[in-house]
Amino acid sequence: MTENQSVKVNTDLLCLIVNDGMGSEVIRIAKKNGSSGGTVFYGSGTINNSRLKMFGLDNIRKEIVLMITNDDQSDAILKVLSEKLKLNRPNHGIAFSISLLNVLGRRNSAYDQNAQIGEDDSVMHQAIFVIVERGKAEDVIDAAVEAGSQGGTIISARGSGVNETSRLFGMDIEPEKEIVLILSDKDKVDPIVASISHATEIEKPGNGIIFTIDVKNAKGLF
Repeated sequence: MTENQSVKVNTDLLCLIVNDGMGSEVIRIAKKNGSSGGTVFYGSGTINNSRLKMFGLDNIRKEIVLMITNDDQSDAILKVLSEKLKLNRPNHGIAFSISLLNVLGRRNSAYDQNAQIGEDDSVMHQAIFVIVERGKAEDVIDAAVEAGSQGGTIISARGSGVNETSRLFGMDIEPEKEIVLILSDKDKVDPIVASISHATEIEKPGNGIIFTIDVKNAKGLF
């Protein structure tokens, strides 16, 4: 093998949802424990509290941190982050990891067209991603809570799907979107997805997309 050849390394995506201002600290701790860095962006968290909702205080600014690590490092990094950030206490944050098939752009990364992720019977949680038009995220959260969810995180985005792009004065206008991320026990995912689908009529073209992903390791759930 030559010096320039790359070897396929199994990787995980680490995702942490923490309070505003904590993203840089998350990356600092992770880099100290073997991570090469990460990306921080903003979202808003929801609290399932009727009194706070009455006064419009149920949405709290959050920071979402994404980091890619080798899978033999991810559990150790999450353990350290959980301890340092006190994720065993309510309202201190949520962390989880997801297995990735392929990653390009990292040092020594290689693409494997035959890569597969095997089924894991030990998976206890799943991440539910819902992409809807701006203003519909609260409907998604309400439907999820009705089906047993504890809430979720809302992220702003924009879309350019075939059923979504409109034109104004001859120019394409890409409508703003909202992404809702919900972490749930695996046995609650089906009823939550069904509730969201019913409330948003998401199966109609242009109304949105739902997808779920197995989560390897989750911290901060109560």
